[in-house]
Amino acid sequence: MKEYHDLVRLVMNEGVRKQSRTGIDTISFFGAFYKVDISKGFPLLTTKKMQWKSLLYEVLWYLSGENHIRNLKHHTKIWDAWADENGDLDTAYGYYWRHFPSAEKDENGNWKVREVDQIRYVIDEIKNKPFSRRLVVSAWEPGNATTSKLPPCHYTYAFNVTGDRLNCHLTQRSGDIALGIPFNLAAYSLLTMIIAKETGLKPGIFAHTIVDAHIYVADKGSPMERYDHLEGLKEQLKRDFLPLPEVRIADKPIDELKFEDFELINYQHHPAIKFEVAV
Repeated sequence: MKEYHDLVRLVMNEGVRKQSRTGIDTISFFGAFYKVDISKGFPLLTTKKMQWKSLLYEVLWYLSGENHIRNLKHHTKIWDAWADENGDLDTAYGYYWRHFPSAEKDENGNWKVREVDQIRYVIDEIKNKPFSRRLVVSAWEPGNATTSKLPPCHYTYAFNVTGDRLNCHLTQRSGDIALGIPFNLAAYSLLTMIIAKETGLKPGIFAHTIVDAHIYVADKGSPMERYDHLEGLKEQLKRDFLPLPEVRIADKPIDELKFEDFELINYQHHPAIKFEVAV
């Protein structure tokens, strides 16, 4: 996918070397942006093999609103490093999507908290006021973010309707170009397709802003060499693009969708490239 390869080259060529929380240096670029047209094919990278099953289970986990990985971990280990011994997460994206705490004062001036289902709100707004500019979902709760082991990276997104097409813009504070961004690109494009189907629209544009877009780097011979992503990305850039696959989604309400209701069609890809996760 050209848009992704252009992003990789941008960070490689214009980024600056910085230290990171993980103890592994990065090549970092501030304010990266790209967008893809989902109507032209599902944007699952073809220049390396992507884990479709893990990605789909993660999206369904988000939509479930769970704040633990006790079910998810049977299908993917992607969140294991950040969960506690009981499988609970102090920051679970989907929990805030479906149960965001909203503080309000009662008639006595005392604070009370109600939960907001942001996904349901957005769906209802699109159906009733499709051209609203308030179709925003947030996973960033400031109090939680000050104490969480890993506050949300992709922390807010907004939908926008143009004609009969649903667009989505994702804002991400921190993005691992080699590992995280390919998943974020595909996951939020899939989410846009799900919401579009639920609201009777067609998928449109997925746009993505990354505040700190970075590639993990390490010097050869150093103890951190296995975390270097630069060489793997250089190899990926040499590969030719293949036709994008298609995703079909069953005609069911969003809260009834299961793994079996999705079909990935004609996914052609180059071999996988191993990148170590910097925790």
